[in-house]
Amino acid sequence: MSFTAQQARRAVLAMQFLTRLPTPQVRDFNPEDLSRASAWFPAVGLLIGVLLAAVLTGGTFAEPWAGAALALAFWVWVTGGLHLDGLGDLADARGAAHRDPARFHAVMKDPHIGTFGVLALIVQLAIKLVFLMLLAKTSEFWALIVICAAARLGPLYWSAFLPVLKPPGEGDAGSGERFSWAVERGAMIFWSVGLLAAAFLQPALLLAPLGLFVWWGYLNYVIGGQTGDCLGAGIEFAESFALAGIVLVLLMQGGGL
Repeated sequence: MSFTAQQARRAVLAMQFLTRLPTPQVRDFNPEDLSRASAWFPAVGLLIGVLLAAVLTGGTFAEPWAGAALALAFWVWVTGGLHLDGLGDLADARGAAHRDPARFHAVMKDPHIGTFGVLALIVQLAIKLVFLMLLAKTSEFWALIVICAAARLGPLYWSAFLPVLKPPGEGDAGSGERFSWAVERGAMIFWSVGLLAAAFLQPALLLAPLGLFVWWGYLNYVIGGQTGDCLGAGIEFAESFALAGIVLVLLMQGGGL
């Protein structure tokens, strides 16, 4: 298989994993393919951001709240709620574990959602809805492109620089472990440089990489490592952190606050 064909395969796998968008079928999948496909996660984020900005722009022609509601619905649909699921699982595990590692992992694996998970999802969706509406008022729709791409750069860093949390007595921590197998450092550097270059156009965009660092600190010092759910929850956190922060800065710059 040529280099070009390999990269195309990985791009398709990244798209399949992170979105509900139609893609060609990939045959003979193995778990290691997904970790290597992670180099394309930020590119998938760029595409999600472009589509999201288009939906918000179109809906805002009617009314900012309408645009925000349509954009939020599209955001949930295009990702299949994948990262929201990780956020809910992590919130439940943190709320019910009481510093018991075995209990933490047991709750993370439970397919049912509890009170802590429901509350986390309500707060997360409310934050996105309100700040999408405020972003619509600034007309800086392009910010969503950077926000979505930066958030999907996070798993590359978190999985590369954090230990994998494994349930006591078990050797496999799921996707959190698979991502740590073969994260391409060159891809991390490429996307990081692109993100910093975007910040030269609008310094408020520096809040996007700051959110990635904040989540790393939370996983490192509070959780003690990462799992697949932690990576998904981190994408949700990074999106909301950057969205809220960038919108507030833009409003202050424009005299809206």
